[in-house]
Amino acid sequence: MRRLLIAPLLFTLVLTTFSSQAASPCAEFSLRLPNVKRALCEAARLQPSAAKSVRGQTLWVRDIKPLNPNLRVLVVGAIHGDEPSAGAVALHWIGLALEAPVDTPQVVHWRFVPVLNPDGVLSHPARRVNANGVDLNRNFPTPNWDRDADAYWQRRTGKDPRRWPGPKPLSEPESQFLQQQIQSFQPDLIVSIHAPYGVLDFDGPSVPPSRLGRLYLDQLGIFPGSLGNYGGVHKGVPVVTIELPNAMRTPLDAEMRQMWLDLLRWTSERIGPRPGQLPRTP
Repeated sequence: MRRLLIAPLLFTLVLTTFSSQAASPCAEFSLRLPNVKRALCEAARLQPSAAKSVRGQTLWVRDIKPLNPNLRVLVVGAIHGDEPSAGAVALHWIGLALEAPVDTPQVVHWRFVPVLNPDGVLSHPARRVNANGVDLNRNFPTPNWDRDADAYWQRRTGKDPRRWPGPKPLSEPESQFLQQQIQSFQPDLIVSIHAPYGVLDFDGPSVPPSRLGRLYLDQLGIFPGSLGNYGGVHKGVPVVTIELPNAMRTPLDAEMRQMWLDLLRWTSERIGPRPGQLPRTP
């Protein structure tokens, strides 16, 4: 009789644990992302998308949409799982986006994907690639991907397993999800947060920002299958790539705020709705 009672109890415990994890990623994020306390993550009010990672982890998003926005900005963190500081900065910026808006001529609809590669972030140890061993930042459908991506991987990286572009473009559910976000959300600007080179990179039209906080512009070039190449060059959407100085530590809170304010200022000065786009509806 005791065995018959224990089995349903164990099932209930497992189901309750799974449900709590599905309801919020913050227990795990607060353990794996630097400078992210549980309360800060919960305050971000992340929402589950319908998309899952290779291992079935939910891909979480957060929309912050004021009245009558005239710009759309997509912010992506932790494309590489061994750059957890990138996901942490994205979560801190959600908190800043929720504050009273800065008095600027542009009203921004923000969409955050703070952790695109949860399988990499939650691995022990964290891994750059996803659970299929694919570098998500080489998996986007740039022109001539079939010709260039594998050749670049073999010749320029020496078949580095941390930079494998995958068997074909958009082979991974995580890159598919982000490409779908770009198609449906139609951002005027994409901000991709990485680490640890401590610079700014930029691809696409418009005048790039010269600095965000202490990070200065140092354009690194384009790579087959990268988000900068796909969004900035192929799709014509400006892509600001932020390379934080450290993959395991965030900048100080004041520095993250200054980077945010510099981004807002540059966005207001240099980014407008793309030509041919329909007017934004309230």
